[in-house]
Amino acid sequence: MIRLLAIALAVIVTSWGVLILLARRLPPGTAKDLATVLPACATTVRRLRKDPRVPRRPKLAVGVAGLWVVSPIDLIPEFLPVIGPLDDVVVVALALRYAARGVPREVLFEAWPAEPRLLERLVPGPA
Repeated sequence: MIRLLAIALAVIVTSWGVLILLARRLPPGTAKDLATVLPACATTVRRLRKDPRVPRRPKLAVGVAGLWVVSPIDLIPEFLPVIGPLDDVVVVALALRYAARGVPREVLFEAWPAEPRLLERLVPGPA
């Protein structure tokens, strides 16, 4: 049983790596933006959880979102093309929007590894 789980995990991680490599080769535009959002969100979640400037509630929200992404249970199965990772993107985007209320904007943008304009679309600006 453990061997099957290890194989499944290796297949998933390998497929993510291949998708990331392919996403980097996409031409600029909406498709490339969509392909980079989920990995950027996952990196941001990890960085915000470790940042001492982030309050506890936003850390908890992004932590739950991170667990949602790595969880094998999904509202939309991952193997469905295009819409498979949609529930993950929505959950992470909602967690980032929530965290943005309690995290200084510069901290959020420091944690974001992709183009800042993508985060600006996910997180509302100051009112």
